[in-house]
Amino acid sequence: MAFQIMLNVLIAVTWMFFYSSFTSSRFIVGYLLGALLILLFRRFFKDRFYLLVVWAVIKLVILFFKELILANVDVLKHIIRPKLTITPGIFAMETKLSSDWEVTLLANLITLTPGTLVVDISDDNKTLYIHAIHLPDADEAINGIRNTFEKAILEVTGK
Repeated sequence: MAFQIMLNVLIAVTWMFFYSSFTSSRFIVGYLLGALLILLFRRFFKDRFYLLVVWAVIKLVILFFKELILANVDVLKHIIRPKLTITPGIFAMETKLSSDWEVTLLANLITLTPGTLVVDISDDNKTLYIHAIHLPDADEAINGIRNTFEKAILEVTGK
């Protein structure tokens, strides 16, 4: 992926030299043409097209902020009720993620979302033990995490 980015920048700079115009607009045009060339010749690269990875990362960040807002609203609803009606619990979630950074990212995204906290990770990095402030159904919570954060991380890694 880094090679594709460097190649794209090189194409953009070369484009600027061809026109002897070193402006930002000329660089952007060259960068877009370079991205198009890399897209057309993507079968010659072992990695997938880097703009797909960038788009997946942007979608993951947007998903995190959406879940962050929804979790804040949910925790706020529990806090402002006159009677505390929460059922806290700890559940184990098996993950499909394989590398250390993927599991760490998932654990951090879960922990940064209010109302949930990763308490422990198994030695083989396959099971996360998660505490939830309100856990009416553990399977629903597991499916929610799998369909949001885990799915987005798998999309970023291309698995």
